[in-house]
Amino acid sequence: MILVDDAGDFLPSINHSPWNGVTLADFVMPFFLFIVGVALALAYKKVLNPVVATRKAILRGLKLFTVGLVLQGGYFHGIQDLTYGVDIAKMRWMGVLQRIAIAYVLAAVCEIWLKSDVEVHSGSSLLRRYRFQLLVGSVLTITYMVLLYGLYVPDWTYQISGEDSTLMSFSVKCGVRGNTGPACNAVGMIDRKILGIEHLYRKAVYGRTMECSINSPRKGPLPPNAPSWCQAPFDPEGILSSVMAIVTCLIGLQFGHVIVHFQDHRERIMHWMVPSFSLLTLGFALDFFGLHMNKPLYSLSYTCVTAGAAGLVFVGIYMLVDISGYRRPTYAMEWMGKHALMIFSLLACNIIPVFVQGFYYRHPRNNILKLIGIIGS
Repeated sequence: MILVDDAGDFLPSINHSPWNGVTLADFVMPFFLFIVGVALALAYKKVLNPVVATRKAILRGLKLFTVGLVLQGGYFHGIQDLTYGVDIAKMRWMGVLQRIAIAYVLAAVCEIWLKSDVEVHSGSSLLRRYRFQLLVGSVLTITYMVLLYGLYVPDWTYQISGEDSTLMSFSVKCGVRGNTGPACNAVGMIDRKILGIEHLYRKAVYGRTMECSINSPRKGPLPPNAPSWCQAPFDPEGILSSVMAIVTCLIGLQFGHVIVHFQDHRERIMHWMVPSFSLLTLGFALDFFGLHMNKPLYSLSYTCVTAGAAGLVFVGIYMLVDISGYRRPTYAMEWMGKHALMIFSLLACNIIPVFVQGFYYRHPRNNILKLIGIIGS
């Protein structure tokens, strides 16, 4: 994601999909949520005091959410404007770390409280032991689908600042149900109603669609006939889309249970491969029949395909490291995994960009970021 955030404009093939469809970058968030779920199964394998464990999980989630507010709420500015400070009236409430915090807390609470005493000796007994967690995931999925396709989305307006700091107003015509396009979906409507449009992400990914950019899939000037919604804020880590992010974490949690209850490599791989291929098949089938894979909406097909892919990658790494013993190639990834929050924080608050730009030739603009094309002259 560091590469995507800093070089995605120059390499669209690794950048997020402008709307429907998935790219390499679109797998990062669900992969992270998946492995959080796997880790939770190991962390809460034995819970001596559920109340204390719940309190600690909520406290960790609040800490992570707060870090996310500071790093992604707008306090630290862009790579070309190394300043800080944010107007609380325009602070972005949601973000990557906030979504992870919410998914972590909900999955942790499920793991602490929602498991029976059924002895696990087969796949069916594993399902019975954690049936209430599966029920929670099902309820969340149904709720998401009902809201996404059932809520009425009315017309709406928004304002942005022009080049001369004057406010420009735009009106977006909707009046529909079940729309999954950029302008009139229930995901964006819920965020506008609950969070407020001024608290949403201002660089919406659909700004790179063909309707909104003459350089699509790169960012570019608006076409002459661009729709009114092209410059509207939209949060890819919004409220309703985070519901399905929780489901991804719960799926990872079930994969972690396999490690806890099965010791044989063959059994573990079998109990991972079957749901992984099932999720992939379901996801591609949903996409084929019109429920398209969409990361900003975190659609059901996107959830299934990315979770299934995460399961297969997990199996591959397990076979490489735990079975075959090839651990040396993974040392770098292991170090990054252990220090993921630190690395994310250093880049999100521009500490690394400040350090890099501090070395220049004769003029501050003549630094390495200009040399590789990340900033202009």
